[in-house]
Amino acid sequence: MMSGGGGGSPAGPGPALSARGARIAAAEPGLLDRGFNLHVADPFDQQRNPEGIVNLGTSENRLCFDLIEDRVSAALCWLLCCFLTISKRPGNSLAWRKSPAGLLTVLTAFTRMHDPRTAWMSCSPQVEKPNLVLLNCSNFFIFLNTLDGYLIPAPHYGGINSKMWLYGGLQPVHVPLSSEVKTRSCSFGVTAVSHCWFLFFQGIRVRVLVLINPNNPLGDIYPAQLLKECLEFAHRHELHVIMDEIYMLSVYDDITFTSVLSLDSLPDPERTHFMWGFSKDFGMSGIRVGVLYTRNHAVQKAVNQLAVFHSCPGPVQHVLTQILKDRDWLDNVFLPTNKKRLKEAQKLLVDGLADIGIPVLSSSGGLFVWADFRKFLKSQTFEAELELWQKLLDNKLLISPGKAFYCYEPGWFRLVFSDSLWETLILQTMCSNLPIPSQLVNNTSSTADSCSPEKDSSSTPSNAPQDDASQLKNILVF
Repeated sequence: MMSGGGGGSPAGPGPALSARGARIAAAEPGLLDRGFNLHVADPFDQQRNPEGIVNLGTSENRLCFDLIEDRVSAALCWLLCCFLTISKRPGNSLAWRKSPAGLLTVLTAFTRMHDPRTAWMSCSPQVEKPNLVLLNCSNFFIFLNTLDGYLIPAPHYGGINSKMWLYGGLQPVHVPLSSEVKTRSCSFGVTAVSHCWFLFFQGIRVRVLVLINPNNPLGDIYPAQLLKECLEFAHRHELHVIMDEIYMLSVYDDITFTSVLSLDSLPDPERTHFMWGFSKDFGMSGIRVGVLYTRNHAVQKAVNQLAVFHSCPGPVQHVLTQILKDRDWLDNVFLPTNKKRLKEAQKLLVDGLADIGIPVLSSSGGLFVWADFRKFLKSQTFEAELELWQKLLDNKLLISPGKAFYCYEPGWFRLVFSDSLWETLILQTMCSNLPIPSQLVNNTSSTADSCSPEKDSSSTPSNAPQDDASQLKNILVF
């Protein structure tokens, strides 16, 4: 049912555990986990371990650590003992008595923020604090029964499937995306409905649509009209919609990001749920704090029951509150600096890949690019894709294969650009391990156009097959 994704896959039950416990205990690491574990055991360090693995596989933003470190250090200086007590309302507010504004208060104001100069996000002023829930665990399973299905466009972040399976025995229903040009909204609706009905007759009930915006791993952003059409589709079929907007502030192009919170009206507000976290946009992957915004009071109640044992620690809430309260620093220092550094890092990677003949999908958000390695495969199979992935890993370069994201076309890889360690090593590693023509390796004068595949010296698209390559610039989300 699950194989090759971001996390584990199911196995047979053990004698000492329940079926649920056996499912969790027997899960095997997925491709993303396997690659990350190898990197942890042998990480690259310019001084201490220059022969270690360079990590372009883990989606983590290290570009603004200098800015965040100062703020976290300053906040910790004012950490009071009252922040260590149990919350009065787990998941919603702290028990501290000396702070005039808890994390949920400033977070509510934060989600209303819209700065037209940056055009990163547009959120509705109708966002209300009672509809926000703060916690650090997955809660998808409250929408589905065991063995129910959830609809999700693929490729997508592979960890969703593994965690949904481990937590609730939930099954993905993939809507495959490809490099072919299609009428986006029409093709999505027809494909999604056909998948739903096919599985319905197999006894699998689809109850949820999961959308990731900006998309991981594609880096695309849902246009407002497409977002509305997806919500209308879900409403017609009585599906809950989980909007994962964890990269909503990591949009680096001059494009307007439309959050689901910014829409004037929702087709089904009771079934539309927004999720975000601090991991990506603030470079805080080690602070496991997520936010759920929902108008459904039954969902709020269910999640708050879980928050007793999954709430955000008081000291962490204090640090995050101090960061979000400083709107001047956010608007004029951190957010514009983060956008500038992301854009520069993305261009550096795209240009470097273009110089060795590797085209990428046009992207506007996230911490990664979706690169086309198909011409380097011995055959157009996932076995050949994993062989190439392993060859690069053996030579100390970690990138993420498309199979880990449930991509339906072998040969695509996700490369993360938000780590400053890779610049001096990635091209050297690739050039020494891929059958790249010498004229491409030596060609440093080309300028990458991130909206279309690069061409080699023969003026033909550098990836194969040519038909797919010529259409890459037209891919968006669907």
